[in-house]
This record gives sequence, structure tokens and C-alpha cells, in this order.
Amino acid sequence: MAISIDDIKKLRAMTGAGLADVKKALTEAEGDFDRAKELLRERGLAIAAKRSDRETSNGCVLVKKENGFAAMIALKCETDFVANGADFIALTQTILNAAVANKCKTLEEVKELTLADGQKVQDAVTQRSGITGEKMELDGYLILEGENVEIYDHMGKHTLATMVQLNKENVDAGHKLAMQVAAMKPVALNEKSVPQAVIDEEYKTAVEKTKLEQVEKYVDSVLKKNGINPNLVDSEDHIASNIKKGWLTEEEAQKARDLKEKAAAEKAANLPAQMIENIAKGRVQKFLKENCLIDQEFQFGDGDKATVAQWLAAQDKELQIVDFKRFTLVAE
Repeated sequence: MAISIDDIKKLRAMTGAGLADVKKALTEAEGDFDRAKELLRERGLAIAAKRSDRETSNGCVLVKKENGFAAMIALKCETDFVANGADFIALTQTILNAAVANKCKTLEEVKELTLADGQKVQDAVTQRSGITGEKMELDGYLILEGENVEIYDHMGKHTLATMVQLNKENVDAGHKLAMQVAAMKPVALNEKSVPQAVIDEEYKTAVEKTKLEQVEKYVDSVLKKNGINPNLVDSEDHIASNIKKGWLTEEEAQKARDLKEKAAAEKAANLPAQMIENIAKGRVQKFLKENCLIDQEFQFGDGDKATVAQWLAAQDKELQIVDFKRFTLVAE
């Protein structure tokens, strides 16, 4: 059966598939549009299945607000070439538009939405995967409900988006705070909102790091007292390299190993518990200051050193941050 160019163009407009794929599907379906669409969908599923173990480290992140509802979503793919394509960005926008219009609360709700062309969202993603030959998946669906939400697409590059909600209207403050969230990647609004499990894990890490530093400091001092440069024996690779260069003898290397082992064991058995605890607590406080939004140094003021909380108070004593969301595809 002869397939007309008009039919090929029509199906391509309906599906977004390539000309060759559309012609092949129409030919196999003997001109039946519904069957041709099904063939394209099945091929998309097959390609998606083959690519299921691939990493989707690129993609498009978009954010939108409308009628008291704001949301962001990421459509992920394998390469930046596909991520920057107009069709890929348009599909992401179409999915986000539908999610906002329907005020979806979860990613699963988004995937089950039916788009204007009659396809479910997940089927549309699968079909696009078949067209590009890359694995694709939806991720990063986050929402804020209510008024006074400002949104931000970092540098318009569609790789990092943020949303900030205030307790009262202040567009300028909301926009600057959305940029603050993008730049400084806070993990929580304030100390109270940091899960205790996160604080406990940070304290545990800080204790171990402090102990290690104290032991290393003592070992270095012992080596120096014995006329050995700690930098020459800080690892077995360095020791081997420095022996080869003639900077260490085998005897000096063994002496250094013995001193390090003895000094490390001696110091580890006699670490001052209170000092370790105090240093670890200080590190946890530093972590909270750097990662809680209201305690961070505000990056978009007039040059004065101020925390976000202080800057907010200077704008309006009643102005407060209600919540924020952030999602990025960029490795940080």
C-alpha cells in the first residue's frame, strides 16, 4: 500500500516520531493510523526496556505556578544533546502544565494523567524514548500550595529550579530568596526542621573526623621529633615512590611505619573525650549554619554581612519563609 507524504506528516505531528519511523509504521499498519501509533508505542517500550540500566544524568527541569499551586518536575535522559532539544523541553512543559492544572500531589498521579492527545504521561515519555533511542524517566516532582510563591529557573538553563513561599506578598524578596536557595543549596529551613537522624549522623561523622585529626596530628609530631618528614611517609604509595627516588631508605621507611603504628595506637587510647565532644558539636553547629536557609549568609544583599533571617527582618519584620523546594540535575 502506498503511503502519502500527507499521511506521514499527519502521524509525525501526532506522535513526534521521525519520518522514517512514521513511514515504516504506516506501511506495516497498511495506513491504519491507530495501529501505526500502537506500533510506534511498542517500539518505544522495547527501546526503553533495552535502556533500563542506563544512567539518566541529563534532562530538563521546569517550574511553574498557577492559581495557588506551584510545581516543578524533571524529565531525565542520557545526553545533553537530547535534553536541549526543543521537542524534549516541550514534552516536559506539557507534562508540567497538566500536573499544575490538575494540582497533582505526587509523581505517580502525574504519570497517570491523560494529555490532550489522549496519551497517558508515562506512555508519552516512553514514546519519546523510542524516538530518541535514550532511556527517559520522570523525577523530582515537588509542589508548594498557597499564595506568595516565587519560582526560579537558574539562568534559564532548565537544570536547576527552586520555589520559595513567603507568609505575605513580596515579589522581590521571594525572587532573591529563590536565587539564594539555588546558589546555597540549603537542606532545611531552620534547625528545628532538620531531622534528628541527620543531626545525629552529622555528629557521629564529626566525632570520627575529629578523632582521626587528633591522631594524625600526634603521629606527625612524633615523626618530626624523630627526624622524619611526615609528608614522605603519609601513605604506602608515597613511601614506595620516595624510596625509589632515593629520598628514603628501606630502614627509614620501616622505622616510620613502626613509629606511626605505635603513636596512633597510643593516641587513640588516650583521646580527651570532652575535647572531642566540644569540637564535634562545633562542627555540627557549623553544618547547621551553612545548611539551614535562615541561618545562611544572604548572598544577594547590598554588601552587608547578614543572615537570611536578618535580611528578611530588614525588609519587613513580619516577613517569614513558609517553605522552599529545590531540585537539580547538576552534580554538586
